[in-house]
Amino acid sequence: MPDKHAGKEVTYSISELAQEFDITARTIRYYEDEGLISPTREGQNRIYSHKDKIRLKLTLRGKRLGFSLAEIRELFDMYDTDRSSRTQLLSMVQLIESKREALRQQAEDIQMVLAELEAAERRCAGALDNLGDQGGLSQLG
Repeated sequence: MPDKHAGKEVTYSISELAQEFDITARTIRYYEDEGLISPTREGQNRIYSHKDKIRLKLTLRGKRLGFSLAEIRELFDMYDTDRSSRTQLLSMVQLIESKREALRQQAEDIQMVLAELEAAERRCAGALDNLGDQGGLSQLG
């Protein structure tokens, strides 16, 4: 079956991208306002290129990985400046290392909080047991 777009660049509407990525049109417009994508206009309609679609996909992936929009924009800017993408890749490696370390620290903090919660729960259970020995739960109120 021949490609209906043969000979011309494939473009997308905001509703097509919103449906494909399961996000709202408002989110797409926000990313446009943030300078992450830059559709062309035909009257009031936004026309998104394949590049915009790829950038939107990378933005969503970056957000899932914990990157800020500023960090994502910085990577896009570096890529636009250095098409060899060496600078972008080196920066990405540094960002990944930074995110990994932040996540490790968060995991450590979470483990500490969980241990504190378990200790508090044990103390509460012990206090309840002591109250039970002294005539029931009516003494809590």
